[in-house]
Amino acid sequence: MSIIKLSAIDSTNSFLRDMIANGVVADYTVVATQNQTKGRGQMGTVWNSEEGKNLMFSVFKDLSKHEVVYPFYISMAVSLAILKSLKGLNVPNLSIKWPNDILSANNKVCGVLIENVIKNKLESTIIGVGLNVNQTNFKGLPKASSLKKITGVQYNVDEVLHDIIGNIKFYSEMLEAENYKAVKDAYEANLFRKNKPSTFKNAEGVMFSGFIKGVSKYGKLMVLLEDEIIEKFDLKQITLMY
Repeated sequence: MSIIKLSAIDSTNSFLRDMIANGVVADYTVVATQNQTKGRGQMGTVWNSEEGKNLMFSVFKDLSKHEVVYPFYISMAVSLAILKSLKGLNVPNLSIKWPNDILSANNKVCGVLIENVIKNKLESTIIGVGLNVNQTNFKGLPKASSLKKITGVQYNVDEVLHDIIGNIKFYSEMLEAENYKAVKDAYEANLFRKNKPSTFKNAEGVMFSGFIKGVSKYGKLMVLLEDEIIEKFDLKQITLMY
């Protein structure tokens, strides 16, 4: 495993993508930075972070020798890896908010952005992680929090990084061994608001109620609606209001 540490960069995902374009990148190459000026999240959102207080990194995962039929399993595996690390740090009330935000109670502590590299097939993936570790001020972000804000503990950021990478390897090996059901079952068992009455908003802004039942192998959220029909939604179709 190679870790490239940068004092500042626009985006660790973009840095890794440029590395891939310019040559061969070793499996589990990690790019980490103390200051990410243009961090990105799901659906084009921006990830802001105080310099030096949080974890902002990307991991290159070579998939050329392992066919991934359903790419969402990568997202599930990464979510479980982060969850396992945070449980080891005694962070309470952890869950995964579909598709791959990590929450403590109702507060977001971590976001993940996965960008697949596809040529003739899925060749590799870039796993971008933004984890709030020691930052405690989140002005204008009422649903954001950090490990320190929740537990009161000051964490060694490098130690947390190494632990997460180790757990990403652990769950990646589960996928390579084709233990797909175990990964999916564990992911669904930790889904935020699973089997609880929840309110959603569709792409047209219409609010409706339902129960999260799980995810499809393609990563769509399965919601039980009032007419007892389970409907599947992708990320652009639905927002969980909580």
